[in-house]
Amino acid sequence: MTKIDLITGILGSGKTTFLLKYARNCIDRGENIAILENDFGAVNIDMLMLQELKGERCRLEMIAGGCDADCHRRRFKTQLISLGMQHFDRVIVEPSGIFDMDEFFDILHDSPLDNWFEIGSILTIVDSEMEEQLSPQMEYLLGSEAACCGKIVISKLRGEADSELVQSILDHVNRALEDIRCDRRLTLRDVVAKDWESFTEDDYRLFGSAGYRGSSYVKKFSPEDIESSVHYFMHIAVPRECVEQLIADIFADESCGRIFRIKGALPVDNGWLKINATREKTETAEVAEGQPVLIVIGDNVSRERIDEYLKPLNTDSDYVSI
Repeated sequence: MTKIDLITGILGSGKTTFLLKYARNCIDRGENIAILENDFGAVNIDMLMLQELKGERCRLEMIAGGCDADCHRRRFKTQLISLGMQHFDRVIVEPSGIFDMDEFFDILHDSPLDNWFEIGSILTIVDSEMEEQLSPQMEYLLGSEAACCGKIVISKLRGEADSELVQSILDHVNRALEDIRCDRRLTLRDVVAKDWESFTEDDYRLFGSAGYRGSSYVKKFSPEDIESSVHYFMHIAVPRECVEQLIADIFADESCGRIFRIKGALPVDNGWLKINATREKTETAEVAEGQPVLIVIGDNVSRERIDEYLKPLNTDSDYVSI
């Protein structure tokens, strides 16, 4: 049977960065894999970040959002049927940061998928820079994803992990579990806390065999209810020298909202500038493929206020924000 892994994590936690490392290791070990981006959004920038993996041993697929939950579920199942018929060694699913865990389990228990797939690992990425108190909706997502995981993988650690920080993160996750009336409590044995640049082969073997837990909890929100929003700013052409200051200004202005992440791609002379920014750091890299869009993720995001930053610099007359 084909192993299927699920990489979860709330908005901006670092799922795609982890997936790049994990998938690369699978490929280097000789596995034939498929990566399925399962997104509720209408535009999926994370697919651009994964293009470097595409090749003979790695296929990239995406489920586009922009539809209702039932339609999205049907698309997910149809895509898995297609992948199941191709006999990959492993399929890795990266869902949106807003995800209903029941969708994953329910679909895999349907025929014929239950004859083709077995769950390998559910890995939940948790941001070491996560705020002590998230919005109620984000706290729910943190708890519901951790409830079923085989391992918590802490992101954005630099050097040796600080034991007090790791314990603080673990306490936060357990409070989120308690809030959704889940009996599970995570311990240090359930956590991988190290600088991702220092992952070893033993770590990757652990990720590939982490398993999962079938925990129960109270379902406080559905994906359609969650308003920690994702906004799309499309058809943007901004001078290269203005990009990083523009992003810093948007993060700094509280009237733009409580922003977790800005990602996307903008046209430059030799192709595209890929952007992946948090409040702490902005990363850019030139890539061959892209589409002119910035995606802003956060709570109480003011699209109109961000428009005021983008429009004066933008030279594309087809600009639109949604």
